[in-house]
Amino acid sequence: MLDLRTVAQNLPQVAERLSHRGPGIDLTPVGELANARRQLIQETEAARAQQKSESAQLGRLIKSDPPAAEKLRATLKGLSERVKAGDQELERLEGELTQLLLGIPNLPHGSVPVGGSAADNRLVRYGSAPKPQFAFAPLEHFELGEKLGILDFERGAKVSGARFTFSSGAGAKLERALISFMLDLHTSRGYRELLPPFLVSPDAMTGTGQLPKFAQDVFRTVALDEKGELKRELFLIPTAEVPVTNYHRQEILDGARLPLSYAAYSPCFRAEAGSYGKDTRGLIRQHQFQKVELVKFAAPETSYDELEKLTADACEVLERLKLHYRVMLLCTGDLGASSAKTYDLEVWLPGQDAYREISSCSNFEDYQARRAQIRYRPAPGEKPRLVHTLNGSGLAVGRTVVAILENYQEADGSVRIPEALQPYMGGMARIEP
Repeated sequence: MLDLRTVAQNLPQVAERLSHRGPGIDLTPVGELANARRQLIQETEAARAQQKSESAQLGRLIKSDPPAAEKLRATLKGLSERVKAGDQELERLEGELTQLLLGIPNLPHGSVPVGGSAADNRLVRYGSAPKPQFAFAPLEHFELGEKLGILDFERGAKVSGARFTFSSGAGAKLERALISFMLDLHTSRGYRELLPPFLVSPDAMTGTGQLPKFAQDVFRTVALDEKGELKRELFLIPTAEVPVTNYHRQEILDGARLPLSYAAYSPCFRAEAGSYGKDTRGLIRQHQFQKVELVKFAAPETSYDELEKLTADACEVLERLKLHYRVMLLCTGDLGASSAKTYDLEVWLPGQDAYREISSCSNFEDYQARRAQIRYRPAPGEKPRLVHTLNGSGLAVGRTVVAILENYQEADGSVRIPEALQPYMGGMARIEP
């Protein structure tokens, strides 16, 4: 969430920066409420100061001038009612302001290119592995997976509906191998492994920005009491970013320990799996999938250095799997609502003849930390400050399976296992029909 003081004091500049994200972000209600709040604070504080000043005279007047004391009591009662009403109105105004601010996206960083869509994203670099060359027409992953008997979309739909899949045999083993490979790689590079809860509270979802703006995109669960009334509400996590970022919610961290880096495996659940009619077959857009997530907590002065490191760590997975990919800097119009700057890693899929996103690495600056009240103390005795939070997929497991199937396929329908994964597959070098 944006800082109210920054927005109120720099309304035209903030509105200009937000306009780069696209139309429809109106800060007028925030400005009006902020002005009303400022005026109310001034009026209430003036009444409070008068109340304090005149209260000091009451004891003296009771003895020296009883009629004047009675008159002063009436004045003090009126002041007390004004202060109480002012405090109540201030609480109401601040509640409205908070709700408005929760729905406003983050300010794009100055290095983010201005643009209206993914077409305006900027190419940063390619990975070291070249595009694979085929002497045959490469198949898409769902064709390969069904022929190999390792992906069962029909039974997934029978059990859970559209956009759910069974992985079986070598397919299930491949996903498990990728999770272990990614976690081993990231922990070797300084990340602390966490296994987080997969159900979280509404407060946790609000802390990372999923609520209230994207309530329609998540799965909500409820527990009912014996009367059938709501007892508890929890949400299935859309990514491990939610529980891991909230790991330090309402804490003050030791600045000397920053940055803190975490790696976490989790299943992910998304009610909105993408545009209707798009990627209806296969693993690209599923309601349930698996990911290894990277999360960092950094001091503001170093957070953009940490973004580069986090992005490099996600890239390292693709480098070791020898998959061709590119790194794209997202433009303002393609930026996620909570992010100030994002790099997308796009892996090459020869069956689709296209690059597809496999990781997004973002710096949220203090946008999430303000919501979740995550602060750090730069040095002993200094005032706490908000941390910067960062996260990125390291990687999305299902999409990595897609990339392996399409890039390592052979003319006979078999799929080679990348050398880096073979130890995690019990020495298996190939998946055969």
